[in-house]
Amino acid sequence: MIVLGIAVLLVGLLAASRGAVDIPVSDAVHILIFGATDDTQLLWREILLEIRLPRVLFAIVAGAGLSIAGATMQALFRNPLVEPGLIGISAGGALGAVASIVLTAGGLAVTAPAAFVGSLLATAAAYAVGRRMAGVAGILLAGIAINTIASSLIGVLIYLASDAQLRNLTFWNLGSLAGASWPMLAVLAPWTLLCSLWLLRQWRVLNALLLGEREAHHIGFDMVSVRRKLVVVTALIIGPLVAATGGIAFIGLIVPHLVRLLMGPDHRWLLTGSMLLGALVLTVADWAARVAVVPAELPIGLVTGLIGGPFFLWLLTRARRF
Repeated sequence: MIVLGIAVLLVGLLAASRGAVDIPVSDAVHILIFGATDDTQLLWREILLEIRLPRVLFAIVAGAGLSIAGATMQALFRNPLVEPGLIGISAGGALGAVASIVLTAGGLAVTAPAAFVGSLLATAAAYAVGRRMAGVAGILLAGIAINTIASSLIGVLIYLASDAQLRNLTFWNLGSLAGASWPMLAVLAPWTLLCSLWLLRQWRVLNALLLGEREAHHIGFDMVSVRRKLVVVTALIIGPLVAATGGIAFIGLIVPHLVRLLMGPDHRWLLTGSMLLGALVLTVADWAARVAVVPAELPIGLVTGLIGGPFFLWLLTRARRF
C-alpha cells in the first residue's frame, strides 16, 4: 500500500512535468510550492496549474473510482472477470451521450448530464428486471439485454448522424481526459471519494460474499438490501465518470484482478489497493496518450485497450495453465 501510494505521487508529478512542453521536475516542485520567479516559470506555472495538474488529479480520481467499482462488481457477482459495464452502466451512459450529440446541439454541457442520466436509467432498469430472480443472475442477464438494446439504439442514432456528429461520437466513445478542469474536479472528486469511502466500509459483506449469497445471508447480512445498495453506489460512481471521460475500457476489469493476484482476496486490502493501482494505471495511460504522438494526442481508450487486451489474454492463458 505504501509503495503504491508513493508511486501514485511520483508518477503524478512526472506526468504533470512531461508533455509537449517539458518542465524540469525540480522546477515543477519549486513552482507548486513557492510560485514562479521569472517569465519562463510563469509560463510553466500556467501550464501546470491550468492544464496538467487538473488532468493528472482527474486521472487519479477516475482511475480510483473505476477500479473500486470494478472490485465491488467482481465481489458481488463472485467472478474476477466482471466489470461495471456488465450491468449496463457504461452502455446506458454511451446511449445518453450519443443521443445528446445527435439530437441536440448543447455540446459537453448537455452530453455529460445526458450520459449520467443514461447510466442511472440503465442501472435502474437492470435492477428492476433482475431482482425478480434470486441472487445476482437476474441483474446480470438484464444487464446483458440492456447492453444489447443500448448498442442497437446507438447504431440507429449513428445511422442518423451527420459527418460532424460522427466525428464527435467517435472522439467521445474512445475516451479522453482533456476536458479536466478545476470546476469538474470540485464536483467529481468529492462525489467519487464519498461513494468510494462507503464501499470501503463494506469490506466485511464483500468478504462474506466470497462464500456465496446464501452463506452471507446465514451469517446475518440482508442480501437484498446489500445488493441494491452496492449496485446503486457503483452506478453513482461510474455514471459521472463515464459522462466526463467517455469510454475507458479495462480499468475496472484488470486492476482489481491484478491487485487480487498481488494481495489476495481480502477486501479490506483489495478495495484500497484497487483504488491506488487504478489511479496509477490511468495516470500512466493518460501520460502515454499525451506524449505518444506529440503534438497530437491519442484517445485514452485506445491506450487502455492496447494495455488491457494483451493482459486479458494473458489471464486466459494463465487460467488454462493452472
